[in-house]
Amino acid sequence: MASTEQEAVAPAKKKRSPLVIGLVVALLAVSGACAYLFAARGHDKPAAAATDKEGGVVAPTKTQPEFFLPLDPAFVVNFRDDDAMRYLQVGVTLMSHDQAALDTVKGVDPVVRNALVMLFSRQSYSILSDPAGKQKLQAEALDAVRKIVQARTGKPGIDALYFTSFVMQ
Repeated sequence: MASTEQEAVAPAKKKRSPLVIGLVVALLAVSGACAYLFAARGHDKPAAAATDKEGGVVAPTKTQPEFFLPLDPAFVVNFRDDDAMRYLQVGVTLMSHDQAALDTVKGVDPVVRNALVMLFSRQSYSILSDPAGKQKLQAEALDAVRKIVQARTGKPGIDALYFTSFVMQ
């Protein structure tokens, strides 16, 4: 009878539940994925500290967030070319690190739009056909907006002006 007891106990030890095996495999997969993501983000390395000229540690500088203001709707102006009447459609977005400057632009939107419409309508097709001409126009538009903001706040406030669309016909 002892031999039948051993035979009865032996098969019970060898048989494993598929549920337990599945749980072990799932836990291993999840822990492996977590370890990979943790290492990929660089959390396992301490941040390198910057040093100044005298060898002292300098606190890392925090970058200010960028705020964007699209000037909607897009600007549509006509301008003359030597041969025909041309049309220009320009989408403009302003960027600043100072939300107050963008709020100022929102408050004087008609003034800003008027300045940009006048600037865009004075352009020449031959100049705008060249990438350097578009960059020059972008710089002039930024200066125009900065002058308006400076007159109201005492500082330029606008850090960049982007053309989000530029269509000539």
